[in-house]
Amino acid sequence: MSTPAVPLAGVLLTLLLWPLALPGDLALRDMLVLDSPALSPSALGLGDLAARNVPQDGLLAVVGLLLPASWVARLLILAGGVAGVVGAVWLARLVGGGRLGACAAVTVVLWNPFVVERLLQGHWSLVIAGWLLPLIAAAALAGRWPVAWLAMWAASLTPTGGLLALVTGVAVARGRRGWTVLVGLACSLPWIIPGLLGGSTAAGDSVAAFAPRAEAHVGTLGALLGLGGVWNADAVPASRESGFALAGVALFALLLLGIRRVPVPLLVLAGLGLGGAVAAWLLPGPLAWAVAEIPGAGLLRDASKLTVLALPAYAALAASSRPWAAGLAIALALLQVPDAPRALAQLTPVHLDVDEELVARADGRDTLLVDHPPLIHRPDGRPVIHPLNKALAAVESGALVVDGEVVDQPSPRWVAAHQAWRAGDLDTLADLGVGLIVDGDRVVETTAPARPIWPGLLLLAGWLLIPPVLAAAARNARPSSPTRCR
Repeated sequence: MSTPAVPLAGVLLTLLLWPLALPGDLALRDMLVLDSPALSPSALGLGDLAARNVPQDGLLAVVGLLLPASWVARLLILAGGVAGVVGAVWLARLVGGGRLGACAAVTVVLWNPFVVERLLQGHWSLVIAGWLLPLIAAAALAGRWPVAWLAMWAASLTPTGGLLALVTGVAVARGRRGWTVLVGLACSLPWIIPGLLGGSTAAGDSVAAFAPRAEAHVGTLGALLGLGGVWNADAVPASRESGFALAGVALFALLLLGIRRVPVPLLVLAGLGLGGAVAAWLLPGPLAWAVAEIPGAGLLRDASKLTVLALPAYAALAASSRPWAAGLAIALALLQVPDAPRALAQLTPVHLDVDEELVARADGRDTLLVDHPPLIHRPDGRPVIHPLNKALAAVESGALVVDGEVVDQPSPRWVAAHQAWRAGDLDTLADLGVGLIVDGDRVVETTAPARPIWPGLLLLAGWLLIPPVLAAAARNARPSSPTRCR
């Protein structure tokens, strides 16, 4: 690793992730990691909703049996950042970048609107996946396939991450595309299989709710070119609405100066990511159809996250720049989100109260929480997922309300369970698999036992076995020739 990049990476990671060193539960918007989350069917992708948080939730639930899962998640985030640094420096070497170029690549990878906005939205595992993409690309270009495939496995902690890693691996692969596809599909089985069995889709109208968002002075296109544009304005640092998004557009223009010195597969990958996000913005109709009709396509309705596919190319472009351009790239990258450390103070963990007696009484049984808000608010007023939704095997609603309109309807089992409870029909509740009902201070039990979780555990175990299988295969494989970089 280039020497100046080491202290720079340490400083940047400290400024970005400093709140994670504080005690408490990780809780902000879509992120909730308790020390002991429930090992429930939902955590393993077998719940009422699409398997959008596997194998992440299942892994944390298993780890939480032995260690505080909240701290394990923090270590995973830090490890993702380190992997991003390694990938950035590796790409710098492949394109012949100097020390300043390596520093520019590291800065572009670690400090960008995608990382900051997605952390503020609570998409911590997606950020890990984004940081892993440069490592996947560098390892593939260098012919180090075991490293590339292992990084793909790590990125598949979240379904979207697995999909992005697969696209990255296939785009950069030469001579190993077939194996790369097989590895990528194997890494995604924890959510592919439940998706095929459940056949769940999302509402096409939800595409508009998750559409890329324009930012001040640059519009939607400029926001996407700068790797920003997340749909939730509350997850955007104040600087992005004060004109600093212009630095991202300037950085994009500057990086284009080195386009001839970057491997073509990285440019193709960037075109896929940026082009896909822009197409979803300009032509939402086809995406809405796919989301409504194709199981699993709901992963793509949040289209601005596709821009992270450009991160390996941005890193290589920054690394291959002339010294003056590399220095300017560092400045512009930092200016995109100058208030990142202050904004990410929102990640500071909080202490959430969980009714441990209720958790013990449920004993793994599916629990219906009547008139239960899916979100609560921290002392600072920011929304977080209600802790009981992660501490129990809760019957999930999944309803999505945007501007007062229901975009995603509640799950059928949630609706049926509420109807049965209002009718006082405990037999129907038992048939629905609901073993416990919590209605205010009233707790009622049925005869329904806890649902089996062994199918989900088998999928999780299979996912965990992928690294040793790759290691065994690597012992018998000959290294392929690295891709020549211009």
